[in-house]
Order: sequence, then structure tokens, then C-alpha cells
Amino acid sequence: MNPDLRARLQHGLAIPAHPLALTAARRLDERRQRALTRYYLAAGVGGLAVGVHTTQFAIRDPKVGLLQPVLALAAEEMSRAKHPLVRIAGVCGQTKQAVAEAQLVRELGYHAALLSLGALRDADDAALIAHCRAVAEVIPVVGFYLQPSVGGRVLPYAFWRRFAEIENVVAIKIAPFNRYQTLDVVRAVIEAGRDDIALYTGNDDNIVADFLTPYRCAGRERRIVGGLLGHWSVWTRRAVELLDRCRCADATPDLLRLGVEVTDSNAAFFDAANAFRGCIAGLHEVLRRQGLLEGLWCLDEHETLSPGQLAEIDRVYRAYPHLHDDTFVAQHRDEWLKS
Repeated sequence: MNPDLRARLQHGLAIPAHPLALTAARRLDERRQRALTRYYLAAGVGGLAVGVHTTQFAIRDPKVGLLQPVLALAAEEMSRAKHPLVRIAGVCGQTKQAVAEAQLVRELGYHAALLSLGALRDADDAALIAHCRAVAEVIPVVGFYLQPSVGGRVLPYAFWRRFAEIENVVAIKIAPFNRYQTLDVVRAVIEAGRDDIALYTGNDDNIVADFLTPYRCAGRERRIVGGLLGHWSVWTRRAVELLDRCRCADATPDLLRLGVEVTDSNAAFFDAANAFRGCIAGLHEVLRRQGLLEGLWCLDEHETLSPGQLAEIDRVYRAYPHLHDDTFVAQHRDEWLKS
């Protein structure tokens, strides 16, 4: 990663996880896929994460065959941006698959791989570190602590301490939805002396508080500087403003109250009441209301909203009008949807 992009990543960026736009026949809707990318760029994001959970892991299925096309579309749109963007692509699977994906995303012009370890559920720490090193030999790596309820695994402090010693690690997305496990990652990075590893929240249940919390141990202090979030694939203009407001800020009653509102919205979008089963469809519903997606279709026809989830999305829309960016989207949507 070139020094300028590395510096931007360390300063802290709003990085949405990019959804997948499909037609009713569950085929790629290229026009709306491009429109989503254009929306994020116009909203002022500092980067995009593509080919991740929000993009649907099933794009890798040979019968689907959408990994390369989706990554290429996003890269093409990002190349037209007026400011430099950090391009992150999801990489997953066993080591052979992960290394092949890393080579692909590097060839497509991505700067780093967000490395999921969900496929190595039974591997010990030594095997996990060897896997991470193999990918890091191909492309800079963003570590990923994904909550077990959506395909991740518990990763102890000892793993993160060794992971932080891998030279080509540039950032870590901390997303266990667990304060103890979040602290494990931050402490490991501090104690490894890696001031150059940027800390990003993926804790959609604790976004604002993560930004407001100073972590101090071993005589050093670190902050979580940015967000790489599925939640930020919706209401994105407000998410960019939120990060600007919270960066290195002290906790105040207003900001803590705002944090609760963001978490409440996320609970509706991510379907927390039903173990996150409707999380992708919930994000699609927000984008459908804004006219960016045509429907809620996922590659898995059984992946849809949970009972009661639609009413919850209605509720948070009414409760927090200051959090959505519907007016901004309405003003520019037709332009983004042009071929």
C-alpha cells in the first residue's frame, strides 16, 4: 500500500461494506450495482470493502460466478473518484482459496484483503498464523474478528498478539460484538508495539462508543480510528458525518445518546432479535426504500426479512429521522442510476 493511502487508513476512514444488487431472477443488476458504488463515493466515504459478508459470500460459488465481476465493477467506479480511496476486498476460504483470491484482488487493483478466518474453525493458532502469513505475502492484510453468530470464530488474545507481528498487516476490523474480545485485540496491538496497524470498528452494536473510547495499556494509548461496517452501507452520508464528529472526541451525553440511537437502528436493520438472520435483507430494504435497489433479493432465496423486522425498520425510521439520508439520495439517485 502506498504511503499516502496507508496514512489515510491510519487517520481513520468511513468504509462501508458493499451490498450486492440483484434482479428478480437473482442475477447481477449491473446498473444498480454501479449506482450503489456511486452513492457511497458521493456520500464521501474513504474506501469500500467489496466481496465481504454484506456482498454475500455465495458470489464465490462457481455456479454463481460473481466474485470477479462484482469486484471489477466496484474497482472501475472507484477509479473515477475525485479523491483517493482505500480499496479493500474480502478474502476467505482455506489457504489455497484465500491465496488465489488475494492474487485476484491484487490484480484488480485492490490495496488490501479483509481476511476472514471462518473457514478454519478447527485450526489452532499456529495454523491460523501460517494461513495469515501466506495471504500477507501476496497483499496487505486487514485482520477480521467476526462474531461467531454470522460465521466467525472466537480468537484469543494469544492469536492477536502473534497476528500483530505479521509485517504486512495494515489494519484490523474488530467485529466480535463483545467488549472483552474487542479489548483483546486492542491490547494485543498495543503490546506488540504496532502503532502502524490501524484499528477499525466492525462492532455495529457499539459504533459511537468504540470511537469515543481511549484504550490505554503498557503506558501507551490507542483509539479506534475508523469504521468498516455493514451498517454503513445504508444512511451512508450520515455515517461519514458521524465519524467526523466522533474522531478523537470525548464522550458527552449527546454523543452517548446518539450512540444508542445508532445501535437501535442497527438492531432493526441487522435483525438482532432473530440472531441476525435478516441482516442482509434488512440493509436491502433500506436501499429499496431509497430507490437504489429494486428488491430485497439475495442469492439464497430463503434469505429474507424475519417476521416483525419490517415493523422494526419502520419504527427506527420514524424515531430517528436525523440519521437517514433519504433527501440526499433522492437528489442524486437518477444520476447514479444512469448507465
